[in-house]
Amino acid sequence: MANADALHRRGLMFILSSPSGAGKTTIAHRLIADDPEIRPSISATTRPIREGEVDGVDYHFVDRAEFERMIADDEFYEWAHVFGHSYGTPKAQIRDGLKRGEDYLFDIDWQGTQQLYQKDRQDVVSVFILPPSIEELRRRLEARGQDSPEVIDARMDRARGEISHWAEYEYVVVNDDIEECFHKVREILHAERMERTRQTGLIGFVRELMRRD
Repeated sequence: MANADALHRRGLMFILSSPSGAGKTTIAHRLIADDPEIRPSISATTRPIREGEVDGVDYHFVDRAEFERMIADDEFYEWAHVFGHSYGTPKAQIRDGLKRGEDYLFDIDWQGTQQLYQKDRQDVVSVFILPPSIEELRRRLEARGQDSPEVIDARMDRARGEISHWAEYEYVVVNDDIEECFHKVREILHAERMERTRQTGLIGFVRELMRRD
C-alpha cells in the first residue's frame, strides 16, 4: 500500500509586491493569520528597535558592521538600503525550512524579487498586486491621514515606477475588492504547493501505486 507520509513537499518563497496603498500588507497579514503552513520571512535590519518589537520575531536587529559582514559573506537572499537603514533576508534558516516543506512569505519590492530569482529561482512564486486605478491609489494613501501632500506626491511617483515592473512577476492580481483579491492570492498559493516538481515525494508514491504484488 502506498505511504501517504512519503508525499513530502519542498517549501516555497511566496512574494507579494505592490506599490504603497495597493493592499499588499493587508493581504500578507491575512495570509499569515489564515494559513498555518506559511510564515513571514524575518529580515535583518540596521534600524533601531521600536517599542513593542522583539528581536528575532519582528526583525533581526544588527549594527552596520554586522550587516556589511553579512553582505560580504553572501548571507542574504536579498538586501537593500531604504531611507537611511538597511534590510536583508538571511538565507540559512530559510533554506533549511524549505527542505522541511515550510513556506515563507516575503513582503518586498521588485528589486528584492529579482535578487531572490537570481539566488533561488526554483523556490520563488511571485505575485504583483495592482490598484484598480491610479486615482484610487491616491485616494487610499490620502485616506490613511499619515502623510503630507508632498509625501503622497512622492509616493505616487514611486508607485508609477514600481508598477512599471508588473511584467516581471508570475502572477498579477488587481485589488478592486480586498476580499476577492485575498482569495485569489490564496488560491495561487494553494495551487503552487501542488506543482509537480515541488512534490518531492511523488516519485516513490507513484512507484508504489504501480507495483505489482
